[in-house]
Amino acid sequence: MSQSLKSNNITAPMISAEGLTVHAAAWLRSRGVNPAQVQAIPGDASARRYWRLTGQRLFMDAPAPEDILPFLRVQRRWQNAGLPVPRILAAQLQPGFVLLEDLGNTDLKTMIDAGTHTDLWLQQSLDLIIALQRAGSADPSRPLLPCFSRQRLEDELVLFQDWYLRKHLGVTLDENERQVLQQLFGLLVDNALQQPQVWVHRDFHARNLMVQLEPQRLVMIDFQDAVTGPWTYDLASLLWDRYWDWGQDRRRGWILDFQRRLTSGSKKALPQEAFLRSVERMALQRNLKILGIFCRLAYRDGKPGYLDLLPQFRKYVLDALTEDAQLSAYLPIFVRWLEA
Repeated sequence: MSQSLKSNNITAPMISAEGLTVHAAAWLRSRGVNPAQVQAIPGDASARRYWRLTGQRLFMDAPAPEDILPFLRVQRRWQNAGLPVPRILAAQLQPGFVLLEDLGNTDLKTMIDAGTHTDLWLQQSLDLIIALQRAGSADPSRPLLPCFSRQRLEDELVLFQDWYLRKHLGVTLDENERQVLQQLFGLLVDNALQQPQVWVHRDFHARNLMVQLEPQRLVMIDFQDAVTGPWTYDLASLLWDRYWDWGQDRRRGWILDFQRRLTSGSKKALPQEAFLRSVERMALQRNLKILGIFCRLAYRDGKPGYLDLLPQFRKYVLDALTEDAQLSAYLPIFVRWLEA
C-alpha cells in the first residue's frame, strides 16, 4: 500500500516489535491470522497503520479519532461501480479494524522511476480519472459523497495562511496583504465551483495508484477523503506532485489530451485555453494548500522531513502566478513569501 499510510499517537498495549495492540492481535487470531507472522508497513502522513499478512492480505488499524466508515462507504460504492479498488475481506467499525486485499509493493511512482513506459502509464492514469468521473455521473446516488463546498475549499487555503505564512515564516499580514490574499483565494474557489462537479479521489497521485500486471491495471487506494467536486482536481493532483516536475509543455500536452477524451461528443467542451486555465488554477489552489499541510505536519505532528518538500511546491505556485496573465499582479507579494 501507499506510504501515505501512517501511525497514530494513541498509546495501547503492544504484543510485538511490529506494534500490534492486544486488541488487534486478538481480532486477527479470530480470523485465523497468526499475529507473529505479520509485517509492519512503514508509515508517512496518515494516522492509520498497516501490516502485511500471508495470503495476499493487509490489516489496517485505525483507532479513534480515525473513522473507517468513509473508507468503507467509498470502497463499496466504487467497487459496485466497477472501479478498481482493493477488496474488503472483513471490517469492524470499533475499534477500526479492516482486513483487505494486498495489492503488493509496486505503485505508479515505482514504474515511472524505473523509466518503464512513462507516457503509457500516465495515459492509463488519465483514463482512470475519466472512468471515475463517468461512473459518478452515471450513479443517481452520486451526491451522497460529501460535497467539496465553498467552505471546504476556503478552509484548505487558510492552511497556507495559518501554517506556511504565520507558523513557518512568522509573517503577520497587514490589512492590504490580507485583502490581496482573500481576493486570490476567492478567485481560486470560484474557479473550482464553476466547473462540472464529479467524483473526486482528492489525493490522486503516483503513490496512491497501485500497479497490477495480470491483468495490467491501476488500482486506487487512500480514497477515504473522496468528494463530489471539480472535474480538474484529480488531474491537478496527478500532474503537480512532489515526485516530478514535468514542465509546462509536457504537462499541457497531457491536459489537452485529457480534455479531448473527457469531452468527446459532449456539450461540456471548453476552449483549450479556458480548460488549461481552469486546470492550472485548480493546481494553484491545491499547491497552496499543500504548503500549509506540509508545515502543519512538520510543526504540529513532529514530522520535520516535510519541510524538505516545500521548494517544489513554492516553485509550482510561482510558476502559476508567472504564467497566468490575470494572476501576475499577485506575483510581487508572493515572491516575498515564497523566496524567503
